[in-house]
Amino acid sequence: MSSPTTPTSSRSSSLSSSPPGTPPDLHQNTIHPDAKWLVQKFGGTSVGKFSVKIAKDIVANYIDSHKVAIVCSARSGSTKALGTTNLLLRAASEALKREKPAGSSASGSATPVSRGLFGVGGGIARNGSDHSMSPPTSPKARSRSSRSSSPQPLFGFTSLNGSHPVGTQPEFAVTVDIIRQEHVTAARNSIRDPVILKELEEEIDRDCEWLRSFLFAAKIIDEISARSRDSIIGLGERMACKVMTAILRDQGIDAEYVSLEEVVPPYEGDAASEKALPQEFYDNLARALGERLEQCGSRVPVVTGFFGPVPGSLLRQVGRGYTDLCSALLAVGLNASELQIWKEVDGIFTADPRKVPTARLLSVISPEEAAELTYYGSEVVHPFTMEQAIRQKIPIRIKNVENPTGQGTVIHPDTEDLSSSASIAHSVPEPITLKSLHELALATEASQRKRLPTAVTIKEHVVILNINSNRKSVSHGFLAGIFGTLDRFGVVVDLISTSEVHVSMAIGDGLPKKTLDRLVNELKKTGTVDVHKDMAILSLVGKQMRNMVGIAGRMFTTLAQGNVNIEMISQGASEINISCVIDARDAVKALNLIHQSCLQIKPEGARGGVGPWLF
Repeated sequence: MSSPTTPTSSRSSSLSSSPPGTPPDLHQNTIHPDAKWLVQKFGGTSVGKFSVKIAKDIVANYIDSHKVAIVCSARSGSTKALGTTNLLLRAASEALKREKPAGSSASGSATPVSRGLFGVGGGIARNGSDHSMSPPTSPKARSRSSRSSSPQPLFGFTSLNGSHPVGTQPEFAVTVDIIRQEHVTAARNSIRDPVILKELEEEIDRDCEWLRSFLFAAKIIDEISARSRDSIIGLGERMACKVMTAILRDQGIDAEYVSLEEVVPPYEGDAASEKALPQEFYDNLARALGERLEQCGSRVPVVTGFFGPVPGSLLRQVGRGYTDLCSALLAVGLNASELQIWKEVDGIFTADPRKVPTARLLSVISPEEAAELTYYGSEVVHPFTMEQAIRQKIPIRIKNVENPTGQGTVIHPDTEDLSSSASIAHSVPEPITLKSLHELALATEASQRKRLPTAVTIKEHVVILNINSNRKSVSHGFLAGIFGTLDRFGVVVDLISTSEVHVSMAIGDGLPKKTLDRLVNELKKTGTVDVHKDMAILSLVGKQMRNMVGIAGRMFTTLAQGNVNIEMISQGASEINISCVIDARDAVKALNLIHQSCLQIKPEGARGGVGPWLF
């Protein structure tokens, strides 16, 4: 099924000034000519739990000194299963079920076209033009139209609902109702102004009516294309940004909802190809995003993390981390002073403080170290996303929504000479006291003098596959057969250790049992296979480790003295990571032993920060 036409609008030139009825004292972005952009990305949990705090304690405190742009992920729900993205995926799957629907159907009514804060309704942008769509309206809708002529609404979109089939209601309609209720409840709990609340609720209804109508159509033709699935998933970010925009307005901040669906520049390559898009595509997209946000004037843009149709499908090309990528591209396009990724953690620690009581917060970390920690168990920032900002010398700061005044952890592009704290402070847009600069310099100098690793991390839920060749004379075919089999099953290998006739691999245990059994049976065609479950990868990471003599010996000696058996050893090609596979039941003990021995942080040492480890 081709991509649906989603509820969107074309931006009016009048949006750079407040629309009729807008209070004149709304707080706006600074207009100082020297002010730089600051991009703040908020995850789904932050948007779901702390939206009012984001508006009052974070955004409001930055816009007097910086031009702030906000990127939002889809809202989390009251439980993980009720997260918006999970519900949207569930609804899409339910639309393709062939079971007999039950229940009653719900009918919607068309919504009048109007000019609002976020665009001009009455048209669906196609090839840069607006084409009016005016579905028949019911008497109730016409009555609502006459009542809504003044004041002007926050959202200006045309409902694409139309009439639904009369009769039974399919299973996905119940899921759509859950999505609606989750957002309506969040709006009522966060917004005080009845006018803003009423308009937001109507907008939520229109979005859910659009989704229900599209899924009805998908059910009839029994197809949802990859691009259509992208648009369905993108509805989560659109709804989250509309809620956040309304909350900002309710808190007195002049915010503008910005949908990026019409911003993606044309791509001359094979749009159907599943090959990775070239860097040139992302560079052009970054410029387009920057140009779009410059049109917002002094308003605070609230940007959808979903940035429109991407050749080959956004989920296939990027995955569900596209919101982080969007924020990084936005920072590049705006030449931002910093990209801030706000989570529910203080930053990156030397170890998981839930398992290692003496873990300390890292003030600064190199991009290479952050990438290694991401690969091996710590959900910091995806390396490809990080690369977009770092290659343009834009620092990335991890900060805590629940601790806005904390300094966080900076992933800094210029870490060759970390002893120069002034260069790091120069890129940080928030004030830093002389005391904190002095402490940072002392900590960095001490780390360089001791030449210590940066952090230790553990990745659990790992399976080991040991394969021995039964044909020693064709070892090159042996390796080719293994990697070909892994490719067919789409298996990602975390660690690998090889010899001429033996291969040991560490993979995640997320494969279904039947799939794992089929994989093992295929691998048995090339040799004998042993499977070891309930394992964990222990990784020691540090940029200083490249020339650190004896660190591997210290790591393995410490584990041996702690009676921790090592199943497999691997040194990363980057030379800043040493990893080994151990039994999962020894994971916590091993973490503490290595943290104390290799990072030389004693048990009595005080932790340098509060909050959980990024995972």
